[in-house]
Amino acid sequence: MRKILIVEAKLHLRDWPYMLFTIGLPVGLLVVLGLTIPTMSKIGAGGLRAVDTQLPSMMTLLSLLVLACNVVPAVLSTYREQGVLRRMSTTPVHPARLLAVQLLINLAAGVVSTTILIVSARLVFGAAMPRQWAWFVLVFLLGTAALLAIGLVIAALAPNGKAAPGIGSVVMFPLMFLGGMWVPREVMPDALRTVSDFSVAGPVAQALRDTWAGQAPQPLHLAVILGGLVLFGGLAARVFRWE
Repeated sequence: MRKILIVEAKLHLRDWPYMLFTIGLPVGLLVVLGLTIPTMSKIGAGGLRAVDTQLPSMMTLLSLLVLACNVVPAVLSTYREQGVLRRMSTTPVHPARLLAVQLLINLAAGVVSTTILIVSARLVFGAAMPRQWAWFVLVFLLGTAALLAIGLVIAALAPNGKAAPGIGSVVMFPLMFLGGMWVPREVMPDALRTVSDFSVAGPVAQALRDTWAGQAPQPLHLAVILGGLVLFGGLAARVFRWE
């Protein structure tokens, strides 16, 4: 397991455009949007600004969605297409270990990206750190796991490595919208906000935002995130093919 982790980590680091996109895009958007949109720095309810809560939570969601919907499906679909998973299934090292390593590496990438986001927001805008750290860590881990489970389903259904990122993008952009990336959840129509509440991405974004604002996540959002993990994780286990 350790050797697989070392090799896969090296392969990820060599594929630096993916990593740069995953980490650089959210951080770059955080800085650009925070500096160019005046309302981001206006003090709102509770004495907090959008750069203190909404913007960093949205950029964290973006980073996790890129990992889940683009990186994971592309890598695993390519491995299956090239026969890597099939060959591993004939050895004592079951390919499920490779899946586990991929999830660990992408979790680590999410942690690095989110850490850089928090530090950047603090240095550039004087933004507050998440005020509910324990809840923040729990939401981050559960949300990452649930979104990566969606990525595993995409990898299972994608016919090949080239098609996987395209299918992932078709899934990612609606999830970004439902998460409040373009239209803040608080101004969504009631029907749309209800859909957002059950979309996994919406609860992840809102729960992260709540922890940044010093509030505990809503029980409904935690339940939806956990339910998404169970649902999509179970679906991925059922339909994933080694060849």
